[in-house]
Amino acid sequence: MSAATATATNRTSSGAGREALEAVLAQAKAEGRAALMGYLPVGYPTVPESLEAMRTLVEGGCDVVEVGFPYSDPVLDGPVIQDAASTAMANGVRLTDVFQAARAVVEAGGVAVVMSYWNPIRTYGVDRFAADLAAAGGAGVITPDLIPDEAGEWLAAAQAHDLAPIFLVAPSSTSARLAMTTAHCRGFVYVTSVMGVTGARTSVGSAARELVARTRAATDLPLCVGLGVSNGAQAAELAAVADGVIVGSALVKTLSGDAPWPDRLTALRGLVAELAAGVRRGHA
Repeated sequence: MSAATATATNRTSSGAGREALEAVLAQAKAEGRAALMGYLPVGYPTVPESLEAMRTLVEGGCDVVEVGFPYSDPVLDGPVIQDAASTAMANGVRLTDVFQAARAVVEAGGVAVVMSYWNPIRTYGVDRFAADLAAAGGAGVITPDLIPDEAGEWLAAAQAHDLAPIFLVAPSSTSARLAMTTAHCRGFVYVTSVMGVTGARTSVGSAARELVARTRAATDLPLCVGLGVSNGAQAAELAAVADGVIVGSALVKTLSGDAPWPDRLTALRGLVAELAAGVRRGHA
């Protein structure tokens, strides 16, 4: 049995839901490394191909897969993810495909966390969404445009269905906001390393280190840093200070273009391997 298969088997045995997310983060910490979280939008370029790509993330070494739901009016997504979302929507992706994707990730031995803007969840039905995601084995939801102050209905649904509500903190967050926001998070805190939208950058930004330090003063939860990571060196840089490294645009970019689909999956697997080595090198 390969190391990746053994790790996947361990994840499967840890079960689904919020506890699975907490377990995989604790496992990474016990191994002396940061966790690797990979984001892909469901439905890009098609729903079946997106599920195959998410399974590739798990097989390649991602501890957590963020299942993104394409949305027409994003506030966090940069050009690469916006283009992918447009393709997915043109190809007919639906919110229910999120549950199919979460189930595919869990069946592959990974942990699935959904990233969605609030309006689709509200339109679908807050408690209904939480129930269906939990039934699919999902562990939690990142809501970029929902602040804890206005999340009462979502917090109740997440609690009822054993899901982790995950909110964002940013370099602009005051100490009071850090304390309030992290107090409402479960699983981990999503730390945005730069001000702006998603997208690979030549530098991950010095603000990340300072923000992680400020956030650690407010909570004992794992801190996972995202926005800007595109290679193993940057993953290692963030892994030196964070409990998890989140990568999105760079992964999505490997799936774009006109190359045969198997070649794009090979490129995706190669980048995941580089990032997985980076999070281990950063904590060594």
